[in-house]
Amino acid sequence: MSCALCDGDGGLVVARTPQFRVVRVVEGEEAQRFPAFYRLIWNAHVAEFSDLCVTDRHACMDAVTEIERALRSLLAPTKVNLASLGNVVPHLHWHVIARFEGDSHFPAPIWAPAQREAVPALARPLETVDAAIAQVLSG
Repeated sequence: MSCALCDGDGGLVVARTPQFRVVRVVEGEEAQRFPAFYRLIWNAHVAEFSDLCVTDRHACMDAVTEIERALRSLLAPTKVNLASLGNVVPHLHWHVIARFEGDSHFPAPIWAPAQREAVPALARPLETVDAAIAQVLSG
């Protein structure tokens, strides 16, 4: 059985560790409407968070927290959405998405119908955010 997150990176790789990688979503409608959309993808193919040992669970959530902090610090979003669904791709991954009051779907989830045709203007270039995330996860 093929897995999209085992077979490819799943986006533009921002950081890579022995346990996981962080990517920025750069393709598709989600990338256009929500430019600061990141995913933490666990390297080993596991379906559920509870499949990880306790130290891996802590490492995973510590990394999600650091990604959120970077987004909040650099982009000052209205909210940061965290989601781990895995219904379509049953491979452990976390969505970390900076949301802005004027984005196309706010305050609804990004998977709800659009409420307007708006793409947020970001306070900093995404390459700066990428570099900050890479730096905090490497040290």
